[in-house]
Amino acid sequence: MSGRALSFGAVAQAYERFRPGYPGELADLVTAYAGRPIRTALEIGAGTGKATRLFAGRGITVTATEPDGAMLAELRRHVPADVRTRRAAFEDLRPGERNDLVYAAAALHWTKPEGRWSRVAALLEPDGVFASFGGPIRLADPAVAEAVRAARAPFLASDEVPSPDGTPPGHDMQWPGTELQRSEWFADVQQSVLGRRLTMSARDYVGHLSTVSAYLELPPPVREQVYRLIEQVLPETVEIDADITVHLARRRHER
Repeated sequence: MSGRALSFGAVAQAYERFRPGYPGELADLVTAYAGRPIRTALEIGAGTGKATRLFAGRGITVTATEPDGAMLAELRRHVPADVRTRRAAFEDLRPGERNDLVYAAAALHWTKPEGRWSRVAALLEPDGVFASFGGPIRLADPAVAEAVRAARAPFLASDEVPSPDGTPPGHDMQWPGTELQRSEWFADVQQSVLGRRLTMSARDYVGHLSTVSAYLELPPPVREQVYRLIEQVLPETVEIDADITVHLARRRHER
């Protein structure tokens, strides 16, 4: 796992405070796709447990795995007591108990591509469900977005994570659906988008940026300067497009 993937621990409390949670509609979508009761789930890269809480709240026995100790400590402060937690990178998980659901919330792009889908399959029951969901948080007003881009441009060309397999943004099927469609381990790949618009204060929006890996990689004095410059060009409150792209797939039966 890359240093960038492990950069979040230093801002675990900010991550918990400023990253939006997940709506009940997402859990409804996953359970409807499964078509049968989901009793057990394993989460890849659970962070501070935003998605953990969603699925644990549906009575699912969740095992939350997370490689960063600070993130995992923050998660443990917020999830129900019956959630199982493990400090482990996805690549270090060994096949053992099989689950009805394996999912990743804005974390799959940090995993290594080699053997990714055979590893996921080994953690799932036959016909078990894999779900990946997330998406960038973008300023809804084009003029505000351009002002922020111009403020950050001398220090950072882009703050988004590029598609891991190079799929262009306008393509009908986005990553990781593209990889799932090519995988021998999965079938019935579906992509859905849950539309979401949020309003937050300028300060909270900058707080959110303080949890984004592109900013975390900047030297601390530069990072603080960029945050100040961005806050100066923001109105008091901002509207945010925070659509959630959901990919679902079903593990094929053993061959």
